[in-house]
Amino acid sequence: METTAQDPTAPGGPGTVGYRTARPEDGEAIAALDGSFTTDSVFEVTATQEGFRIRETPVRPPLHKVFPDDADGVADDDGDTGGPGPSRTVVAVHGDELCGFVTASFEPWNARLAVRDIEVAPAWRGKGVGRALMSHAVNFAKEVGAVHVWLEVSSVNAPAVRAYLRMGFAFCGLDTSLYEGTESAGERALFMARPVP
Repeated sequence: METTAQDPTAPGGPGTVGYRTARPEDGEAIAALDGSFTTDSVFEVTATQEGFRIRETPVRPPLHKVFPDDADGVADDDGDTGGPGPSRTVVAVHGDELCGFVTASFEPWNARLAVRDIEVAPAWRGKGVGRALMSHAVNFAKEVGAVHVWLEVSSVNAPAVRAYLRMGFAFCGLDTSLYEGTESAGERALFMARPVP
C-alpha cells in the first residue's frame, strides 16, 4: 500500500507526500515526531443534572501542550502491536522526512477500529496530511470489517477536536478521570466516533 499526493504548499516548495505502512526502521522517527500544539481555546467539560456539557472556551495566554513519551510501538510485520485484533501504522513521508503517522487497531468484539495515535509534524499541519492519514485508517477499517472508527482526544486539544469534527467524527462519550495520576491530570478524555462508509 503506497499512495502519494501532490502538495504544492509543502515546506520547501512543491513536492509529493507519500503514504505507506510503517516499517521497523520508522520507529525512531515516529518516536521523535513533535506532536506538541498551541491553542487559544480548550473544550470545557461541565457536569449538569442531565449529564455533561462540552463547550469550547478561550484561554489566555494560549496553552502549549507537549505530550509525554508514548510507550506504544510501531506495528510489527504482521501489523500487530499487541492489541486484541490486527493493527496498522501508516506514515506520511516527503523524501526522507516523516510528516506524520496514524496507528489504528481493530477490536473484533464490537467491530470498532480504534485510532490509537495520529500525529502530524508542525510544518505539515493544515496541508491535508492529517486528513489523508485518517483516510488510510478508514480504509483499514473497511478492510477488517469495522463498522465505526473511534478515538480519544484530550479536552485541551481543540485544534484536533475541530479537525475530527470536520472529518465527520461526533462526540460519543467522555471520561473525567482517565488522565488522573498522569502529567495530564485535570484534562478530560473526549471520545469521538464516525461510521465507516
